[in-house]
Amino acid sequence: MTGTGTGSGTAAAWTAWAATRALLLLCVFRVLVLPGPDVTTDVSEIYHGWSEVLRSGTFPLDDVTWQYPPAAALPVLAPGLLPFLPYTTAFTVLVLAVDAAALALFLRVGRAPGHRRTGAWAWIAGVALLGPTAYARYDLMVAAVAAAALLAAARRPRAAGALIALGALLKVWPVLLLTGAPLRGRRARALWGSAAGWAAGLMLAAVVAAPGALSFLTFQRDRGTEVESLGALVLHLARHAGWPGEVQLHYGSLEFLGPGVPLVSALSLALTGAALAWLVHWRLRAGPFGERAEYGERAEPAPATLCDAAFTAVLLFTTTSRVISPQYLLWLVGLAAVCLTVRASRQGPPAVLVLLAAGVTQLEFPVSFADVVASDARGIALLVLRNGLLVAACLAACRRLRAHTGPGRAAVPGPVARPSLSSARGAHTRATSR
Repeated sequence: MTGTGTGSGTAAAWTAWAATRALLLLCVFRVLVLPGPDVTTDVSEIYHGWSEVLRSGTFPLDDVTWQYPPAAALPVLAPGLLPFLPYTTAFTVLVLAVDAAALALFLRVGRAPGHRRTGAWAWIAGVALLGPTAYARYDLMVAAVAAAALLAAARRPRAAGALIALGALLKVWPVLLLTGAPLRGRRARALWGSAAGWAAGLMLAAVVAAPGALSFLTFQRDRGTEVESLGALVLHLARHAGWPGEVQLHYGSLEFLGPGVPLVSALSLALTGAALAWLVHWRLRAGPFGERAEYGERAEPAPATLCDAAFTAVLLFTTTSRVISPQYLLWLVGLAAVCLTVRASRQGPPAVLVLLAAGVTQLEFPVSFADVVASDARGIALLVLRNGLLVAACLAACRRLRAHTGPGRAAVPGPVARPSLSSARGAHTRATSR
């Protein structure tokens, strides 16, 4: 019966995935046309243009829209592996393949002891709720790499470290996956050593391979307050009070320009700094980063601590950022799915809030993006709802992480197998005879 139930559950998941992804593909290829801007222009125009520059032997060092670490060249160049397809079609096919691989991973890990398949359903739903944007950016690939790293960390720390390094050089944020990583022990050394080694090696290879590998640092630093960010809500409301600022395409996204914007950007950075300070404070005061060790057994890194801390850190940095592009929700969906896969995770409620925020994001972009840009009531209401869900998720995630990893607590108070009575007596006899 168990095998039959597992098989039927897997079949249902793949059926739901196929149905939702078919709908996404119809939207991506404009068979079904959603209101708002065409979300595929980033691929057909920007990514395609970058790929031509990269093929010439240099990074797009003169293009301020190139704000990504050097490994981002891999997904941009990857459609060349399918030369018989147009660039946009090839890119979409590759994202579809990675999406399927991620689902297969969630389903496989979900069958292991201490895990469940809820994460697979969260992945199916979260990507679908975000809409065609999920297939028109390379962020889904990064989210899949990050999810694989977290799911591998407890048992394959070297592989996890390599995946974290790759993810960080694809889009920086996966470095936050190390927030809850243990600092001592054999597995900790393997994880940190692998991540540092692979990151250094990949970065050195990129710098040697082509000029402009580090140009993204300057372009990212100069970004302002994007219209969908938490800080932008102040400026949206200020427009109704007569504020003379305007929205313009700036550093690759629509940002507010005008008096007071630098102050709002500075406050957003300060809020991000406060989030970092909270994470450092939590890390210094948290209990041991390992499963509870009893009867002389060695403690091992706790998968729930790793995924809960990573989810909380990425959630905090995303919500407080000066830019909350729609595809950023894919990062959170991937990590939410990991938390829902690990049975001992305490981040279930915030993960659900993230999934709801993904659905509202599709209504905000692309459906009502014109209202957002114009600071109309509908656009502001959608931003208040989406960003409000993210803020609520942040508060819940922080509270739950602190409550279950506080001083004197094991990182994950999961069940520990107790020895039999005879083995316990034997241990007592050996101890008293010494």
